[in-house]
Amino acid sequence: MERLIFMLKKRFLLLFLVFLLTGCGYKKDNEINNSITNDEKENINGTDEIMREEKEPIDDKINSMTLDEKIGQMIITGFNGSEYNDDMDRLINEYKVGGVILFARNIEDSNQMIDLTRALQENNNNLPLFISIDEEGGRVSRLPDDVEKFPSAFTIGLINNQQTAYENGKEIGYTLKRLGINLDYAPVLDIYSNENNTVIGDRAFSKEESIVSTMGIATMEGIEDADIIPVVKHFPGHGDTEVDSHYGLPIVYKTLEELRNFEFIPFVKAIESGCDVIMVSHIILNEVDSSNPASLSKIVISDLLRKDLEFDKVVITDDMSMGAITSIMSIEEACIKSIEAGCDILLLGNAYEEIEQVINSIKLKLYNGEISEEQINKSVKRILELKKKYNMME
Repeated sequence: MERLIFMLKKRFLLLFLVFLLTGCGYKKDNEINNSITNDEKENINGTDEIMREEKEPIDDKINSMTLDEKIGQMIITGFNGSEYNDDMDRLINEYKVGGVILFARNIEDSNQMIDLTRALQENNNNLPLFISIDEEGGRVSRLPDDVEKFPSAFTIGLINNQQTAYENGKEIGYTLKRLGINLDYAPVLDIYSNENNTVIGDRAFSKEESIVSTMGIATMEGIEDADIIPVVKHFPGHGDTEVDSHYGLPIVYKTLEELRNFEFIPFVKAIESGCDVIMVSHIILNEVDSSNPASLSKIVISDLLRKDLEFDKVVITDDMSMGAITSIMSIEEACIKSIEAGCDILLLGNAYEEIEQVINSIKLKLYNGEISEEQINKSVKRILELKKKYNMME
């Protein structure tokens, strides 16, 4: 415990020094100099045609994939064990899963973690895996004990300096990259507006929308610039709830207008800033869709997020084994509803024993015409484009 406190103090001191040295400035590593010439601008514009050409191999890849491979790409799963084993091999080579999530049960120290992530990729015979983790800083961290810890989002919000948030996000990303991780379920874009909300609390950057937006986006861009995929969460906003969705189903009673004017704002700004993945939470918006959690709601995902907010990149569920879901229906049923609602990836962190049933249920819906293969292909295309963008595909 004393070592952990020391590491956090050391990290906080370094971030505070960044704050003092940078003032209010905010500069990303990949910012383009304003003195760019007209010839250079023409060259940049000419890359649009190249990008269109690069999409064709993805279409060809999708056309060559089996149905099992396509469905597998839409699943990120947890597993037991800290070494590559038969269960992991079955998940990758029989069920063709598109990614895995690591928990404390999978991690002993940094060397073991590197060996595990390397083995996962080496034993994957098809498309590269998402190897994901929850690393928000603060109390939500899966990093091994021999790796320095990062401050909570709320601490970053108190500093309230974009460069500090960016550098912290980038350092999180570099740390994860060294350990073999390529996707991070962070940052949290929830606004801590309800003091009775224990599940969010200091995981949020602030009680103020403006601080959550600026610090969250700077953190997101720092993670991105380390070549790690950031997942902003928990749309449509988990900050004004009192029930912990790990154990029960939270309900938000705000009107759609109230949500647009507060909870949605950090997500809207993240979309405008080019975020690639949004996690949808297991909360009911009573005035929007009183029958379904957001993660299973076509109104929330297809109508609000996709159409109104114009987000056409990857949408992932929160963990489908959480109490908010299992208290009202089976995981299998929830996964079907989530796909029908417009989600691209199902997160099954603690329900890996049910993957076969989930896959078979999706196949049955396809055969019955209740889910179209065109929809599956659209999701797979988003997923493969994401993997290509972050240099996971040749």
